Amino acid sequence: MCTMITQSVKIDGSGKHNNEWIQLEQANVSFDHPFHAPYEHTLNIDFVNENQRVAVELSESAARDLVQTILSVLNQAEAQGHLVK
Repeated sequence: MCTMITQSVKIDGSGKHNNEWIQLEQANVSFDHPFHAPYEHTLNIDFVNENQRVAVELSESAARDLVQTILSVLNQAEAQGHLVK
């Protein structure tokens, strides 16, 4: 049996919801049973603001691949001088 694991982080970004872009202020990340994905457990990310939510459910391998890809792209952007610290 898995107990839900959850953490939240403040973010600054945008997401597309119902064909319109919305401001995102927080991401809630959890490991739990999914609502829709066909897996026993998933890494779930809810990108939220006060009124709206964009939800993602990822398999464990997809979540790990996504993390590595995000880091790779950010490292490349930094190496090319596109990121301001």
